[in-house]
Amino acid sequence: MTGRLRRIAHLDMDAFYASVELLKYPELRGQPVVIGGRRVHQPTDHADGTRSYARLRDYAGRGVVTTSTYEARALGVFSAMGLMKAAQMAPEAILLPADFDSYRYYSRLFKQAVSQIAPLIEDRGIDEIYLDLTEHDGDSRQLAQQIKDAVRDTTGLSCSIGVAPNKLLAKICSDLEKPDGLTLLACDDIPHRIWPLAVRKVNGIGPKATEKLSALGIATIGELAAAAPDLLQTHFGSTYAAWLQRVARGIDERPVVTSSEPKSVSRETTFERDLHARHDREALSVIFTDLCTRLAQDLERKQYLAKTIGIKLRFTDFHTVTRDLSLPVPVGDAQAIRRAAGECLRRVPLDLRLRLLGVKASALTPRNTPASTQSYTQHNLF
Repeated sequence: MTGRLRRIAHLDMDAFYASVELLKYPELRGQPVVIGGRRVHQPTDHADGTRSYARLRDYAGRGVVTTSTYEARALGVFSAMGLMKAAQMAPEAILLPADFDSYRYYSRLFKQAVSQIAPLIEDRGIDEIYLDLTEHDGDSRQLAQQIKDAVRDTTGLSCSIGVAPNKLLAKICSDLEKPDGLTLLACDDIPHRIWPLAVRKVNGIGPKATEKLSALGIATIGELAAAAPDLLQTHFGSTYAAWLQRVARGIDERPVVTSSEPKSVSRETTFERDLHARHDREALSVIFTDLCTRLAQDLERKQYLAKTIGIKLRFTDFHTVTRDLSLPVPVGDAQAIRRAAGECLRRVPLDLRLRLLGVKASALTPRNTPASTQSYTQHNLF
């Protein structure tokens, strides 16, 4: 590295899941669209070439919004909101099921396109990345626009980019001019660009901390920067208080980490209605097998095996239980995962109805040897 000032970018795809759906259904552009339905909410193709869609008003169940178009957001519908509540706010909105295979495909496409221009990438999820542009020559705006153009040319999708001296500021900036935004920020810009923003704009200041700060009369990042250190330490403890003071001043020394090993892979689902291990055994067995199969596919795609398999159960009273099993050899195939997860299930009383079921693979190792065929006793609890 040279002595150049750091130049970090955060790229965030615009309403990613919804935008991918609009590629498939361009006639829905400009309409409020909500992603989060079930397979039964798949659009229906008619003989005359037209297509009909499910409406949010007709939804019944306990699902949540995965994402929504900006038109739906303007009506108050946001990610993680219950679909029944969303239906009250936007009953005429189009409802589509999530298509994660398509989202993963377009995620790979946009990251490949960016890597041709700026290879120092930190992958932060399916729809966002950090880029270290420090060693690149040329104007920041032109470089960021080149990256945006490459993403659009490759995928047909738009993204927003923030370029700043560090990851903290770059992430805040990428959200300032959405959608299709391009925001540049220098340290001298912090007082008039960052300090007027609400404290919740800082990644790491969640709802509880925001509420606590509000009670102290601190609503903006600038007010946080000006807060007395003793006041913050009294209410948040020394470690978190020191972090709050640093981020309020735009200080962040974290590097862009271009490679990392995943610690675990998991799959889970929340049921539309509570299910009982005995009365709904057949339905639960199908769901359980499907989760294990999809988890095995995830491991194969990422080229890992797992030495520990676990389960997650959430009951009708919202009590959550986890169990895991360490295996003598790593496994990766669906049958071995299901057998190990079944062993975990045997250690949990299944008297109450279930809201959620999940399967997790951890203690991962690279898939450089064949998956284990270790035999486990089959216990068909589901």
